[in-house]
Amino acid sequence: MSTAGYRASVIHPMVTTGFGLDNFRIVKNLGVVRGIVVRSRSIFGTIGAGLQTIVGGNITLLTNLCEKTRSEAFELMLQHASELGANAVIGARYDATEVMQGVTEVLAYGTAVVVEPVK
Repeated sequence: MSTAGYRASVIHPMVTTGFGLDNFRIVKNLGVVRGIVVRSRSIFGTIGAGLQTIVGGNITLLTNLCEKTRSEAFELMLQHASELGANAVIGARYDATEVMQGVTEVLAYGTAVVVEPVK
């Protein structure tokens, strides 16, 4: 299976935290891919989240912010993998680092691979 001349696309079911995909074999390793998003909380979000902490429970404003940020980082990782000609990503992971107070970097990363169905 040659990757020359076309750009593959990585779809969500072809991403795994494992190091293989059932019923597929890895034919080419294209290396590490990543998607990075750096996000800050708005003053309104910070105030709203502060108010939610008073009542306790799930802080939905921050949950939604985190989910959106992770989703964007994940999509950027898939875009990076597709640009390399991958059709799957294995060993997918997330990492987050506070780069300064109120500003967080979220990194989605994994190994871009080309897979083909096992016959």
